[in-house]
Amino acid sequence: MIVRTPEDYQAFRITPDDSNRLVLVFDPIRDQANFVFAVEIFDVGGKTPPNTHLVGHEMFFVLSGRGIARRGETEIDLAPGDALYLPPGTPHEIVNIGPQRLYCLTFMTPDESFAALIRNGVPVELDAEDMTVLGRLPGQEQR
Repeated sequence: MIVRTPEDYQAFRITPDDSNRLVLVFDPIRDQANFVFAVEIFDVGGKTPPNTHLVGHEMFFVLSGRGIARRGETEIDLAPGDALYLPPGTPHEIVNIGPQRLYCLTFMTPDESFAALIRNGVPVELDAEDMTVLGRLPGQEQR
């Protein structure tokens, strides 16, 4: 059994210029899991690059903020509580369209080298807003 708290999470930008960050919760490199489970944080105006996974099933669950999912010319609004499933071979991008950060739980199985791509990126720190969404308010008692 593996238990993590927000203080244990590692966050990365895949490239220095990316407008989103991925907070790894569980992944194959650290945990020998066959999936990636992360919190994806999109800065205001942030987005993923258009991408497609050959064998990976990717899922998003919106925790906070507003976004859209694009597939070609199709756009779907995303709001807190919404879930999005992208089967393998689905070209897509996620865009933050709100005035605040967009926070999504992101899950992909199998990993399809996603964890290595994230971990080879630029390590970043989480700020107070991030830690609030992750459940650790400033001054909150820790386990």
